[in-house]
Amino acid sequence: MARLTLVRHGESQWNLENRFTGWVDIDLTPKGELEAAAAGRTLIGVPIDVLFTSVLTRAIRTAEIAFAEAGIIDVPVHRDQALNERHYGDLQGLNKAETAEKYGADQVHAWRRSYDIPPPNGESLKDTQARVAPYYESQIVPLLKAGKNVLVVAHGNSLRALVMFVEHLTPEQILKTEIATGVPITYELDKDLHVVSKTILDPKTA
Repeated sequence: MARLTLVRHGESQWNLENRFTGWVDIDLTPKGELEAAAAGRTLIGVPIDVLFTSVLTRAIRTAEIAFAEAGIIDVPVHRDQALNERHYGDLQGLNKAETAEKYGADQVHAWRRSYDIPPPNGESLKDTQARVAPYYESQIVPLLKAGKNVLVVAHGNSLRALVMFVEHLTPEQILKTEIATGVPITYELDKDLHVVSKTILDPKTA
């Protein structure tokens, strides 16, 4: 039985400033570093054979900090922009509250929370899944089928796209799904990669 663990990066500087981050390469805050370390403590003793991250610093550093905390070494690492956060297009760098004032709260809500309505020059969640799912199938599925335990450290929306695929969720169901920073989600998968169990271990309550 294989194990797939997903971790959203710790708090970034633009998370703190309530900005649309997307593909802009923003680093972790001190709180984000603590969240990454806390996530690492939950991974102590957890077998991890392969690590996948996006190419963005906040995900890479979260993985590095977590591995250092967990004492995990000599694990193959794969980085790919297919796992990057959803691209927010013209909204990247803008404050979310100010953007709502400019475009209207309903319009911004539609950009942020609909499944298939992209922001100007950006990606919808559907667009994000269109790059995440094929990458998962081509690069990660073969490892899981071989019994490898995989850790993916990425972003809120790229991981939501992955959760949707792994759990076979509908667009309506995924819109209600939130992924907290620095909180590992672990799936145990059978030989056909059906979910046998799902565990969310919040370091704050562990």
